Amino acid sequence: MSNPSATPAAESRAFANLKELFQAGRPLIYIRSPEEARVHLLLNEANAQIFSGKAPVWTWSLTDGLRQPDGSAGTKTLPGPREVLDVILGHKGPAIFELRDFHEFLRDAPDIRRRLRDLYDRCLDTGKFIIITSPLRVIPEELQRQMAYLDLHSPDLPELVSFLERELTSLGQQGVAVDSSAGALYQMARALQGLTLTESHHALRRAVAVAQRIDETTLPLLLEEKKLLVNKTGLIEYIADGTEIGHVGGLEYLKQWLMERRRLFLERESLAAEIVPKGLLVMGVSGCGKSLCVKSIASCFNLPLYRIDMIEVFSGRHGSPDGAFVEACRTVESVAPAVVWFDEIEMGITAQLTGDAQADLGRIFAFFLTWMQEKARGLFVAATANRIDLLPAEMIRKGRFDEVFFVDLPTDVERIEIFRIHLQKRGIDPAQFQLDRLKKFTKGWSGAEVEQCVVSAMTAAKLHDRPLQDDDILNVASGIVPLSKTMREQVDHIRSWAYDRAVRASPREGNIAVS
Repeated sequence: MSNPSATPAAESRAFANLKELFQAGRPLIYIRSPEEARVHLLLNEANAQIFSGKAPVWTWSLTDGLRQPDGSAGTKTLPGPREVLDVILGHKGPAIFELRDFHEFLRDAPDIRRRLRDLYDRCLDTGKFIIITSPLRVIPEELQRQMAYLDLHSPDLPELVSFLERELTSLGQQGVAVDSSAGALYQMARALQGLTLTESHHALRRAVAVAQRIDETTLPLLLEEKKLLVNKTGLIEYIADGTEIGHVGGLEYLKQWLMERRRLFLERESLAAEIVPKGLLVMGVSGCGKSLCVKSIASCFNLPLYRIDMIEVFSGRHGSPDGAFVEACRTVESVAPAVVWFDEIEMGITAQLTGDAQADLGRIFAFFLTWMQEKARGLFVAATANRIDLLPAEMIRKGRFDEVFFVDLPTDVERIEIFRIHLQKRGIDPAQFQLDRLKKFTKGWSGAEVEQCVVSAMTAAKLHDRPLQDDDILNVASGIVPLSKTMREQVDHIRSWAYDRAVRASPREGNIAVS
């Protein structure tokens, strides 16, 4: 397989940003990136396209010393950080000097910092450029104004498409079946977005090892590499559920809203930013299908789903809550397009209000509100809450979320539909049961309680080694005390709060009055 960092795409965002700095004549440039090979090849591309090959790229590291553009040793000895700056000063003619991990020598070496300031003046308008590359940002205060800074984000679509063209050509030459059509390349590039070129290379190798081919059918295999990426944080979970929207019982208004917005989200690149769906907040009684709705959104939009557990954010196991939250948001943004699920968003707030770190809470809200306005348009946010009344008004106002839906206890018709769905899901034909008889037994039930009734009835039938019967379901139903009765005051409070503050996910008629 070819090197994952072959010639980078000339029209990529990364190259365009670097090109602007070179054309502005900035002699000191600091590039933050973990991808050394990608940076090196971007610099070579800059030499070829901007300088017509007249500014060759020299490379220095503490372990390899100074390397000439052809990779050979630039000197007989390994020059240290101070010596290499002297070599650059004495070099005749235009050149690009890439200094790897040079940030280590900026911290506690005043002579290095002074020499760089000297070089800024000496290299200005000479065609010589000093590029410091590092995965960390370490820029001393005295160099802040002279040194241009570039944060090299993960490859964008043009760069990934170009990368895939090269990789698939190489794979095809090795006898691997590949689909290199424009449509397939775009879909695969979308699947790889958020990964580095090296990680994308590994994702392709995984797909070839498993499927012996690369095409649109191997997209789930490419997404596995993203799963590894987000799981490293400990804050984000990749949800591989695949719940179809048809498997959600009732909630017709919510499902209609999603199907209408689906087209707009798919066309997001060609639409004005304010038209592209940003996300929704789903609140309601526990067990009534909020989580199931979120999972169906990912399936409806044909996107991966990533879950951020707010309780985990506030746990303290990942550092300060505000830092952990920012890290989680930045990570999911890097793997867009995707659906990001903030689960029980109010629970972290409840936990935080009993603690001592009120400042963390304020910073989290300030960041979240700004992030919701400015996040990548390829992210669709789905937040769930049991107690939306705990959230500050500025979080739920129009403009943050496209809509706030209230999921109430299911109506008579919806409960019967949920019974049918759970029976079919387990390979049982619901037509053989008189499900309408269950309406009066299941008043005030949640969808989760309907599912548990089906499971318990099937268990009872299995213990007697016979098929499931109507009486099994009725016997179980008669013994269940729903949450709407055991937690009547809390459920009534949620429902009364949402009565005229949120859009109902289901038609209002047939609303349940819990006796």
